[in-house]
Amino acid sequence: QVLLAESGGGSVPAGGSLRLSCVASPYYPSNCLAWFRQAPGKERERVAAIVPDAERIYYDESVKGRFTISVDNAENAVYLQMSSLKLDDSAMYYCAAHPSSGTCYVLARYYHYWGQGTQVTVSS
Repeated sequence: QVLLAESGGGSVPAGGSLRLSCVASPYYPSNCLAWFRQAPGKERERVAAIVPDAERIYYDESVKGRFTISVDNAENAVYLQMSSLKLDDSAMYYCAAHPSSGTCYVLARYYHYWGQGTQVTVSS
């Protein structure tokens, strides 16, 4: 069992930045660690993922160049730095994880562990 706890959400004007944090307990750098988001009426979608040990990083096309996923193994944490935020980025953001042999699944149903979510609201 891996417990995930997100923080860092909030309200920000369009064009602004936020950094989300997720602490994993226990933390396995061989796991895939990912950020998903879900807006009302939409499916949960992966925005970024990382396998720290394999040094593999994935981004959805909609966030490439604007979001950066990173980890701090000493802090047992994964981060999502979000910049140039758009109205469409508004959603509940979730941290998720699954055991990995070096890659990350795209679909939410393959992720074993989930945090409680943190709300991001981008306003005009």
